[in-house]
Amino acid sequence: MSTSDQQCRIIAVFNQAGGVAKSTLTQNLGYHLAKREHRVLLIDVDPQASLTKFMGLVPSELKKTVADAIIDEQPLPIHSGIHGMDLVPANRVLSGAEMQLVSTAMRDLQLKSAVETVLDDYDFILIDCPPSLGLLSYISLVAATHIIVPVETHLKAFEGTDELLQTISHVKNKANRKIQIAGFVPTRYAQQNSADKRALAAIGAQLSAWGRIFPPIPRATAFVDATEERSPLAVFDPKHPAVTILEEIALALESL
Repeated sequence: MSTSDQQCRIIAVFNQAGGVAKSTLTQNLGYHLAKREHRVLLIDVDPQASLTKFMGLVPSELKKTVADAIIDEQPLPIHSGIHGMDLVPANRVLSGAEMQLVSTAMRDLQLKSAVETVLDDYDFILIDCPPSLGLLSYISLVAATHIIVPVETHLKAFEGTDELLQTISHVKNKANRKIQIAGFVPTRYAQQNSADKRALAAIGAQLSAWGRIFPPIPRATAFVDATEERSPLAVFDPKHPAVTILEEIALALESL
């Protein structure tokens, strides 16, 4: 393995629950890493294609997506220079691709093999996983060196945490022994809400043994407004308090 291979950190943003801000986090952390002069590739592995939309592409108009690389072993279709980042997009075709993967030889390695062809070109590759424990999430974890887990600061968010950690342990024991949890990011946090405070305390108590707990990302309409403008938060509203937190998380990722 070359030095540059070792330096490229492949981070799966993973939680089987929906609505925990995976795509928002992927876009914004990628942006802050790019601003710090890292070469960044984002890969959308969610058939809902939220990240693809956030980056300004129209999923239904795409001729090539990550599905072509996963199923047909074609080169990754990279769209360059979006807010300083590159993107491999997704669309609904990916749902069918997941079905095809079931009968594909060496299916676990399909995304890993595609990613390995571009390792020398990037310092960070961020994979936006789908909200499920299915094959697309699994091959993303097999391809990754690290995992970031966004967890909504709501007590019901813990209902699936054990299952999520079991999935990570299974991947680590079987298919990808070197994968590490980079940390947990509490999301949609309302500081004035006592239930959110209790949930944040519970996240710290239950998950800190597994990995670092990052500062919570606040619940803010500015994130929605920024995605409607197809912009990272720091471009849309540079003075928003969440920008500092995102910068802090990006800085921590540099030391992985």
